[in-house]
Amino acid sequence: MSSSTNNIQPDVSIVIVNYNVRDFLKDCLESIRAAVGELNVETIVVDNNSADGSVEYLTPLFPEVIFQAEQENLGFGKANNLGFRLSRGRYVLCLNPDTLLSENTLTSMVEYMDANRDVGLAGCKLLNEDGTLQLACRRGFPRPWVAFTRIFGLQSLFPKSKLFAQYNQTFLPENEVNPVDALSGAFMFMRKEVLDEVVGFDPAFFMYGEDLDLCYRISQAGHKVMYVPTTTVIHFKGESTRRSSLNRIKVFYSAMEIFASKHFGKSRLFLLFIRLGIVARALIAYSATYAKQIFLLLGDSFLGVAALSVATLFRTGFFRGFPAWVYPWILIVIGVLVPLALWFAGEYSSSKRPSLRNVLIGWLGLFFVLSTFTYFVPEFAFSRVVLTMTVAGGIAASSLLRIALSVVNKTHGSDADKRIAFLGNNAMSLSIAQQLEKVEARNATVVGVIAVNKQEVAEQTMRVVGRVESLSSIIIEHGVDEVIVTDKTLSRVQLMQFIAQAAGSNTKFSFADQYDDVVVERILQGITGERSPEFNLSQLRYRAIKRSVDFVASLLLLTIGLPVVYLGSSTSSISVSGLWSVLRGKRSLFGLYPTDDTVAPLGKIGLLGLAHINNPEQLSQQTIRNLNDYYARHYTLALDFEILVKYFLRKRRNT
Repeated sequence: MSSSTNNIQPDVSIVIVNYNVRDFLKDCLESIRAAVGELNVETIVVDNNSADGSVEYLTPLFPEVIFQAEQENLGFGKANNLGFRLSRGRYVLCLNPDTLLSENTLTSMVEYMDANRDVGLAGCKLLNEDGTLQLACRRGFPRPWVAFTRIFGLQSLFPKSKLFAQYNQTFLPENEVNPVDALSGAFMFMRKEVLDEVVGFDPAFFMYGEDLDLCYRISQAGHKVMYVPTTTVIHFKGESTRRSSLNRIKVFYSAMEIFASKHFGKSRLFLLFIRLGIVARALIAYSATYAKQIFLLLGDSFLGVAALSVATLFRTGFFRGFPAWVYPWILIVIGVLVPLALWFAGEYSSSKRPSLRNVLIGWLGLFFVLSTFTYFVPEFAFSRVVLTMTVAGGIAASSLLRIALSVVNKTHGSDADKRIAFLGNNAMSLSIAQQLEKVEARNATVVGVIAVNKQEVAEQTMRVVGRVESLSSIIIEHGVDEVIVTDKTLSRVQLMQFIAQAAGSNTKFSFADQYDDVVVERILQGITGERSPEFNLSQLRYRAIKRSVDFVASLLLLTIGLPVVYLGSSTSSISVSGLWSVLRGKRSLFGLYPTDDTVAPLGKIGLLGLAHINNPEQLSQQTIRNLNDYYARHYTLALDFEILVKYFLRKRRNT
């Protein structure tokens, strides 16, 4: 990669904002190296306080790259603006770290911009990892009619209609240069003077929407925004948000509301319509994201009611065998309590598989609660035999539901066996294939190798299923679900062409041509379906438990425990005012320690926390952030109890 000197202005300054995607960033920087050619290029990486050691890991591997390590997550817009201010090139490329450039990408974009002085911003053709066009790489502004067609799905019904498909511009040919309203923030190639004129991204957008806003302001300033598909880039969309504690659906639609308020706020009716549409789309997005969890929750609710009805029929001879005055309320209560009990037991998590253990714990917990309740309220003690039969039937039915769902997933769903082919017959392909075989309960079948040259065909290390020139037909013939690229001889341009030919086959492409344990681990996780750990404090179940404990504990301490609080307030972090804030829900009894971050933490500030055990006044801001991150990720009642014990033991030692 060419590195500019202080005396020579770079042709291109590439600004990349990184957050916890060091494996993708490594691949991206490798692709930049291959794309520099004769250009003078500087690359600036602004790291948003990644927890994966991105800067430490990549700095020695890419000494020509300028790494700017921040001590907090500034968000996409602010971090890019910092990189823009450091940039010195004639052109500035805003690039996502989860992208791969072709060898001709930078040269092609510089040549186009040099030849078209009226263009202030240009974007290239972005492909998904399955070779299909990423629709966000060319968009229309969400004006009233465009927003209407987008919100109500008319664009999906009429993708080739200029009238109905203006938001994603699907009526335009994929391979023709065209003016567009907006481009994707994953790849924005801008003139430096135009970027300075509009003063970069609006920092009001933390993530999402800032690219639309920037394109709008560049257009308003009289510069053209162009879609230029003379080069191709692969974009592994959304990796940074998937590895953060951010609620990306909420952040995305909040950004859309900011954009609508900023540029179309003069029309109150339209703004109201936009907000209603945003709410509707957010609900649809949440439903799609958590479809399996919603299905299980509703299924458990129905099965609970069904189990009660069948048990009543068996005991009394009637489906509604209890006194008439309890109906329909008893059915409604059971329909609500069953999923609630399973939820408290740990079910319906987006990062964990459905568990028969959780089903058993949830139903038995519900049995205990209802049995205890009927002892204190005998008017509802109609039949403990019915209750026992209901719980037994519910356990069986909920378990069968999960077994059936697991069978469907393993045959046709996300856990189905994946057929894997390697593009490149080399030691790397063999190594990854061997690692796949070591993965417990693996769901991958190695089809073989797609050879690049005649020599690879002659090699006998792995089964060769064909040549790369027949990639599309090989995928169809062998039912390939994923191609892992290990070849180092093909250029990115050639690879993009082959991948584009395979578009529509729903085959995913992964790149391990620059071998690295981190990259291979990411590929293996994608194939085997391993879930990334979820922050416990982002889950409603844990937040509900935490709030219940906070309320009960603070109420008791502010009443019968008030003398103890007064006596100990001078030597501990627990005070009357602090407990009052806990009771009101402003703080938590156990939680995070305050930092100077501008981004709201995932969780409430606590009267006690991990930092309190370690003399927070002597800790660095980064150490406190790491402790906060650990607490948010691993929160349990047991962790709170451990904090309490260790805090008072430390206090006792210091006195």
